Amino acid sequence: MYVDNEPVKFNLELQLVSQGNREIMSDPQTARDEKRGTMETDPGPDMLDAKLWENPCPFTFRINYLALLYNTTLYTWVHDTYGLKRPEYVVLYSLALADGGSARDISRTSGFPKNTLSRAIKRLELMGLIDARDKAPGGSRTQALHLSENGWVMIHETRPAFEAQEQRMLTSLSDGERQMLFELLSKVVLDAESWADSLPPEAMTGTINHKEGKPQ
Repeated sequence: MYVDNEPVKFNLELQLVSQGNREIMSDPQTARDEKRGTMETDPGPDMLDAKLWENPCPFTFRINYLALLYNTTLYTWVHDTYGLKRPEYVVLYSLALADGGSARDISRTSGFPKNTLSRAIKRLELMGLIDARDKAPGGSRTQALHLSENGWVMIHETRPAFEAQEQRMLTSLSDGERQMLFELLSKVVLDAESWADSLPPEAMTGTINHKEGKPQ
């Protein structure tokens, strides 16, 4: 495992087909051909095959699909075993990586809204998993947060499962492939602030009046 970053859950729904991206994504034939041998006799279209190779948003689908599979199992286990919701555990995990971080820091690096994290932090304080904050001037969102002793105990009990699941997810990759994937995804993450807070111009060209259900 190269980094203990909290996985981020994406919420895009990707279904359309684009001939242009079909041509672009047809290059990695090895993985595709391995699947074709078992799919050619299946009745009807194979949805995973279509989303892998006929998708106009091929990279986003891969990120979403893996993040969902990874997150769902682990956060269900955390909730059932420890009674913590995902935003609450994200706070603990973030502080285990960067002790003294603020609610604003956690929001910026996890994608959760500040009000959601504010509720999570209050509950964690009541549970004794993070140290109570001083009522200092400047607002709670900029105050430094710290795991309590019990919070560190929970992290030490739970983080090995997250690490092991990541290793299972990457089993099909060699060490060199893992390092390459790690560096490429890190580059994309570091550039996220340049696009994540706005929509592209293509999102502004709709002609349907959604309130009335009629063309404008």
